[in-house]
Amino acid sequence: QVQVVESGGGLVQPGGSLRLSCVTSGGIFMINTMGWYRQAPGKAREFVAVIASGGRTNYADSVKGRFTISRDNAKNTVYLQMNSLKPEATAVYYCNVATFGNIYWGQGTQVTVSS
Repeated sequence: QVQVVESGGGLVQPGGSLRLSCVTSGGIFMINTMGWYRQAPGKAREFVAVIASGGRTNYADSVKGRFTISRDNAKNTVYLQMNSLKPEATAVYYCNVATFGNIYWGQGTQVTVSS
């Protein structure tokens, strides 16, 4: 059974940092891209960052320079290092894993940025 599990969320003060992790298991093969999306209360889910199998990355303008996405292909794991967090980053963060035939989502991890 395919599983996509996020972790690392929590409560952090403005200006702080968090590192999210997403581990896949259950036989997801030939992963193409791995990425992060987020959904704030009352808003649509939005793109945050993505990394291709070869390492090419892309970020939403709102997080460029502060967030870094990375992946460990051997472990089918993707990370999101979030620095200089702002209150508007408060959201549920979802991991997205795309193969050449399927897209998988995790259940999300809550990130709250508040003093």
